[in-house]
Amino acid sequence: MRVLGINAVFHDPAAALVVDGNIVAAAEEERFSRRKHGKPSVPFSTWELPEAAALWCLQQGGLDPADIDAVAYSYDPDLAPPVNGDITADGWEALRTVYVRRAPRFLATALPGLRPDIVRFVPHHVAHAASAFLCCGADRCAVLVADGRGERSSHLAGMWDGERLTVLASEALPHSLGLLYENLTEHLGFHRGSDEYKVMALASYGRPSMLETLREEIRVDGSSFATGDIAWERFAPHARHGRWSEAHADLAASVQRRLEEVLIELAGTLHAATRCDTLALAGGVALNCVANSELWRQTPFRTIWPQPAAGDSGTALGAALYVAHGLGDRPGPMATAARKKR
Repeated sequence: MRVLGINAVFHDPAAALVVDGNIVAAAEEERFSRRKHGKPSVPFSTWELPEAAALWCLQQGGLDPADIDAVAYSYDPDLAPPVNGDITADGWEALRTVYVRRAPRFLATALPGLRPDIVRFVPHHVAHAASAFLCCGADRCAVLVADGRGERSSHLAGMWDGERLTVLASEALPHSLGLLYENLTEHLGFHRGSDEYKVMALASYGRPSMLETLREEIRVDGSSFATGDIAWERFAPHARHGRWSEAHADLAASVQRRLEEVLIELAGTLHAATRCDTLALAGGVALNCVANSELWRQTPFRTIWPQPAAGDSGTALGAALYVAHGLGDRPGPMATAARKKR
């Protein structure tokens, strides 16, 4: 089967092409448009598609849009909150759903020859999960996804047995480890949804002196967690114009440590439920390499495999692989994240 994967809902729009279960090409739209993260993560941008990335992927496979058997779109509007008639409510959130439902027609217009009836919606966190468990090379593995948000949740924990994904736990919004870290990023004077890696770096300059208080604010119990509406000003003032103090570094260090603790408990609970040797990771939180290292050191898993494209761009690949598997193909492991020379 020839499957085109599309990520277009939030940010980092991307496309991927999978043919007979093999990854032929994958690319982010920003590589062609030169816009950082492809587009802003707002409902009004949901209509924007990774047109250049999709055309490039098709070119790498020597295919035309009419040759595609299925399009895998990494968001399922049926799982999103229903549109109640007022699309201006909740920051125009319903507009996102309206645009997603029209994605088949948008795609058919952007890629002439593509049939709108072949578009399949894949739940956002399932697409994240598939990008990890179908790429890591393990016949059986646990999978942990944590990011800002999907349709209604921010987390998925499950097990892949070689044939199917069993979802064991998820966390409903507004609780979100990804949004927690984004909020901190903004409070520390960085760009949210983009500069989280700078917060991870700033944490190395501080001490987790605020950890005990944050343990009361950010709670975890087995496979569930809660992230309250934290008043960051209690810990350090809003940093502006690059003016950071020791308190800002300590706050970053404290949140980073608490994130690691929560992930370690979630992973430990998942290991107890699955008894798998391998943990496959995806979602934006899996880009936190410091936390990934702690998962390797402090959990019973023998192998930790984060998807290199753990953020939303990777859902284009995950959705394509997931649909390809459902259509009878057997995807092999992801051999490299680099562009192959032809």
